Amino acid sequence: MTQEVAISAGDTAWVLTSAALVLVMLPGLALFYAGLVRSKSSLNTMMMSASALGLVGIQWILIGYSLSFQPGGAWIGGLGWFGLTGIGMEPEATYAAAIPHLAFVMFQAMFAVITVALISGAVVERMRFPAFLAFAVLWTTLVYDPLAHWVWGAGGWLRELGALDFAGGTVVHISAGTSALVAAILLGRRRDYRKVPIVPHNVPLTLLGAGLLWFGWFGFNAGSALAANGLAALAFANTFAAGASALTTWIALDLLRTRRSTAVGAATGIVVGLVAVTPAAGFVTPLSALAIGVLAAIASHGALEARRRLPVDDSLDVFACHGVAGIVGALLTGVFASRAANPDGADGLLAGNPEQLGVQLVAIAVTMVLAGAATAGVLGLLHVLIGIRIPLEAEVGGIDVSEHGEEAYSGSDIGVLVGRRAALGQSVVIPAAQIKAVI
Repeated sequence: MTQEVAISAGDTAWVLTSAALVLVMLPGLALFYAGLVRSKSSLNTMMMSASALGLVGIQWILIGYSLSFQPGGAWIGGLGWFGLTGIGMEPEATYAAAIPHLAFVMFQAMFAVITVALISGAVVERMRFPAFLAFAVLWTTLVYDPLAHWVWGAGGWLRELGALDFAGGTVVHISAGTSALVAAILLGRRRDYRKVPIVPHNVPLTLLGAGLLWFGWFGFNAGSALAANGLAALAFANTFAAGASALTTWIALDLLRTRRSTAVGAATGIVVGLVAVTPAAGFVTPLSALAIGVLAAIASHGALEARRRLPVDDSLDVFACHGVAGIVGALLTGVFASRAANPDGADGLLAGNPEQLGVQLVAIAVTMVLAGAATAGVLGLLHVLIGIRIPLEAEVGGIDVSEHGEEAYSGSDIGVLVGRRAALGQSVVIPAAQIKAVI
């Protein structure tokens, strides 16, 4: 007689709470990104994050979860759990034996949702909204779902190889950062890039967004323990440690470089530290997490400074923050991982296992190849089918008006002009000459 596994109320409550915390990261990301763009683009920037919550959420329920986590092949999960068929309140022992299967599904859904939203920061102020919606669904299906299966799915080949990724260094951040860089290159620069100052329109929004991201990240990392236990506490402590050390390091680097510390820099440092510790959160000690935060901040700060000398318009430095920090974090997981911290993990370089660093390098490389190639293919297809870039008039007038017919801040002269045209049943895409006459 088979003994039924008892569901833990405490573990279930923690995983469901963690899922809600990760969902809070979506509005946090929307605020973080929106504050960094010009006011005429802030609504569109937020809408890209908001829309991912809907579209990718539907995709996840229909096919995404099954492709990612159905046990089986080394490359993809299959469609046996299409529409969550056969998934209910009983546990799925393959992944989490003490919580309902649906709790695990919903927790993982939030990771899929936020990953594609991260990419949007590289294409703000110039990508057509319908094109982004199509991109979000296609990218999640072709990149995120296979990667999630490779790294976390039962039978996934990177999991079998021994790759360590506690909460998404490869699956989330390296994939999003690489795709963001490719998208920025293919979409091209904004028309006024390096011709006029492009500065954040609302830095307090960005700081608020960073705070919400840090708050939600405790669910992102500590929730990945899938239980209310010591491993969750370790991941929680490491998340705090790396965020704190990266924040402090970024402030110090800014002071050394310019003798001023900026709020945007502080917010960026927080995110960089959180990104870097994500793959390591359940495999290293808090002291190692402090070191990961410091090293990631140095690497990302250098990458951001280098990007400013390059022609690539990665608008909100998604690759420098998420791509570079994700790569550094995944590599350092192979350096600092220790069975003393997590007996179910693996030893890294400093614990006498240099082979783990090689495994991490393989995981990083294949993630970047898949994400880069698929992103190029998807954007190329969408360019041919529906077009991916807004026209010049829309860039000048603001993508909020051209793509959504509204403004974040009412009362501007352009807003009045838009209102008049809308009232007359005319297009709200205003010719550049008329906008220049108004401003």
